[in-house]
Amino acid sequence: MALRTPHRLKAVLVTAGSEEQAVSIARALVGERLAACVNIVGPVRSIYRWRDAVEDDREYLLIIKTRASLYLKLEKRVRELHSYETPEVLALNADRGSPPYVKWLLESTGPLRAPAKKRPPKRATDLRRRSR
Repeated sequence: MALRTPHRLKAVLVTAGSEEQAVSIARALVGERLAACVNIVGPVRSIYRWRDAVEDDREYLLIIKTRASLYLKLEKRVRELHSYETPEVLALNADRGSPPYVKWLLESTGPLRAPAKKRPPKRATDLRRRSR
């Protein structure tokens, strides 16, 4: 059964002009824990309007999976890394996902958490004092 994840997860679409640039952006986002996974699809053919002309180019499509709370940082980072004047950064809400995948995605993004510290076992004398 799919886990409902209202507005907790996003899939972000970004296009890049070369495979090398797509790989560079993907590695940076995953390495910086802004994305759990980036799929690179392509080449794809993009037909779009730019400065009153219809363009027809080959590009690579990045499908980026992240937490909704990281979107603004991710968008800023893509704009820093991208060569386009106006890069495509389009976020889609992901409202459902398989529980193991959602858990993995959340664990793979955001700050790296230190493992919980184990407390030393209580001494028998401490336990006796509490029971009185």
